[in-house]
Amino acid sequence: MATARPAPDRSLVDAPAVDKLDGLLLRRLAARMDPARLRYALGRSTVDPPQGSPVATLRFRDRRAVLGLVLDPEEHFGDAYAEGRIEIEGDLVAALEAAFCALSDAPANPLAWLYTRVPNSLRRARANVHHHYDLGNDFYALWLDEQLLYTCAYFESPDQSLEDAQVAKMDHVCRKIGLRPGESVVEAGCGWGALALHMARRYGARVRAFNVSREQVAWARARARREGLDDRVEFVEDDYRAIRGRFDAFVSVGMLEHVGRRSFRELGGVIARSLDPSRGRGLLHFIGRDRPRPLNAWIRRNIFPGAYPPALAEVDRDVLGPKRLVVVDVENLRPHYALTLRHWRERYERAAAEARVGRDERFRRAWRLYLAGSEAAFLTGSLQLFQVVFAPCGASGAPWTRRGLYEDGPGLAWNAPTS
Repeated sequence: MATARPAPDRSLVDAPAVDKLDGLLLRRLAARMDPARLRYALGRSTVDPPQGSPVATLRFRDRRAVLGLVLDPEEHFGDAYAEGRIEIEGDLVAALEAAFCALSDAPANPLAWLYTRVPNSLRRARANVHHHYDLGNDFYALWLDEQLLYTCAYFESPDQSLEDAQVAKMDHVCRKIGLRPGESVVEAGCGWGALALHMARRYGARVRAFNVSREQVAWARARARREGLDDRVEFVEDDYRAIRGRFDAFVSVGMLEHVGRRSFRELGGVIARSLDPSRGRGLLHFIGRDRPRPLNAWIRRNIFPGAYPPALAEVDRDVLGPKRLVVVDVENLRPHYALTLRHWRERYERAAAEARVGRDERFRRAWRLYLAGSEAAFLTGSLQLFQVVFAPCGASGAPWTRRGLYEDGPGLAWNAPTS
């Protein structure tokens, strides 16, 4: 009888074939991501960018992560990173900048466009807000400023502190609408209430502020009581569609991108019926796009369900135009939001390093990616931050010049005498 031969050592026999397969997958990914200056590594195989030194290395723990990025990097990168199957060696923001630039002309997935056609009903809007904003006030207090402003700051100089830049943003908003003592303001989507309280305290306005986040409204009401402003600011736990009455000014900071594409005209109707037709004015401060395009699929699923950042033309066409609300002034604060996000990300990283974030590792990595990815998106210009000032068509009180915005005084001279 023949003696049985020992089984070959498959690790030795297959190693060259495995390396060849890994190299092939990495080259396919590099071609998909061209011209991003990134190095790709899987097992013992690496692929460098064809031109220039890499800004960072994407190290893959398994082939499934590579295949996901070859098929659809926007859809699969976030989950793979959050689960630890991709590590970024080097600057995370620089790596994401390189990737965003390389994919900027890639067509959006048709299914993503279908998602934007889903209307944000009252129930869906509440669920979306609860998913993101009701994670706990203590969590946001770890990395936002002391007043918990979760929108783009306005840096009068790049070295200004985040706290001072957020106060400057609130003043910038109030000065753009020329807010005067005794005037009435309705705010749609008020966060933790900082702007509403600022308008009452510093400008003497009377404010009704709407928000569907129970935790944020409770925080805002408690702060108003502590500061003795609850007689001038009313925080309403309800959707913007419940706004009734006439006001001198309508303000929305950081809410429009959550309204949903199908609900833009409905928002325009709410604004139009809320403003005094002769002296009313409004301001929309929102994350937008350089062109119409759905939100990143992973961000939409994991961070901001129901969100759609519109291009500027979409706001004029679908929110303001149908109700004859006329644009008076537009400003793009894109660099300011990139800097705001850098402050948030650095504070978040410190809190995570000190084990103060809590929750599981997947959550911590997902939020690190969200903050870094948002910073990169504003740096590259795929996201914008618009402030649009408007008034009802035929209103006679628009300011003559923008000079008052940057001079000492109350801001733009709305409803000022012309002779």
